[in-house]
Amino acid sequence: MAAAWSPAANGQTDFGAHWHDGRAELDGYRWSVTRYGELRRGQAVMIFVTEPFSDSKRVKADDPSKDPADTLDAMKLNLVRDFQTGIYDYNTMTSVFVRTANFAPLKVSFTSAEWCGHVYEELIIDPRRIEQRFFSYFEDESSTRTLTGPGDGVIGDNLFIILRGLRGAYLEPGRKRTVPFLAGAFARRLRHLPLQWGTAEIERTSSTEEIDVPAGTFTTDVYVVRTGDGREGTFFIEQQYPHRIVRWQWKATGTGRRANEAAETGELTGTTRVEYWQLHDNGDERHLDQLGLTTVVPQEPQQ
Repeated sequence: MAAAWSPAANGQTDFGAHWHDGRAELDGYRWSVTRYGELRRGQAVMIFVTEPFSDSKRVKADDPSKDPADTLDAMKLNLVRDFQTGIYDYNTMTSVFVRTANFAPLKVSFTSAEWCGHVYEELIIDPRRIEQRFFSYFEDESSTRTLTGPGDGVIGDNLFIILRGLRGAYLEPGRKRTVPFLAGAFARRLRHLPLQWGTAEIERTSSTEEIDVPAGTFTTDVYVVRTGDGREGTFFIEQQYPHRIVRWQWKATGTGRRANEAAETGELTGTTRVEYWQLHDNGDERHLDQLGLTTVVPQEPQQ
């Protein structure tokens, strides 16, 4: 992370001109996941946007001018995953907040809503510690705890940001590194794993790969993440800026009852940059076509 990797040292792109244009990047995905031992098909969307962030409150700053010393520039990723399990559906979202200066994590929150109940997790992160608050509809799951800080470790949810190399490549081609690793909130929830550090080897392959997805054909840089508990993630990153995530997948290489839970694959179906918070009127759902997504609830034709 920030202590061991400086994006500025890996080459510069005009980050500000692209990411401070008042719009958000929206990326739609054809997506599937293994849940309860069966393959489930759904859809996912990633929303990347920069915003002012209060360092003390760890939320978006409503008025940065009130306390400039407490305000920093953050990138937020909201990753929404929706899928059906038999009669009922899952609606989940992971929010990741990082410093745009070095992509060090500041906060991760996670929600899961399905017919059995709600789950909410919040991680407040600084270099020395991670403070977790966890709330669940299960009797013995709700808790608060403190974990040692990330240091040079990688938080799984932040892979979707740091591997994009928005200020320079995370690794040079053919290089690898082993880091402390904290599994992402979505995988931990579906696998019912505690919050604890493990290890991961992150490798960038020596050559690029051309892949076809519903959004088109892309030349990609490829990262492979192998975790100490027997999971393998592969991330295909668009070679050209802004290095969108064209495809990602997690699979299990270990054994055990829950080894294959949360095995997932996402393929880019469409992308756009818009002020999506303005697109809330009836009829604005047509913009989902740009992302290759459909509405959750079928829409009646406009009169």
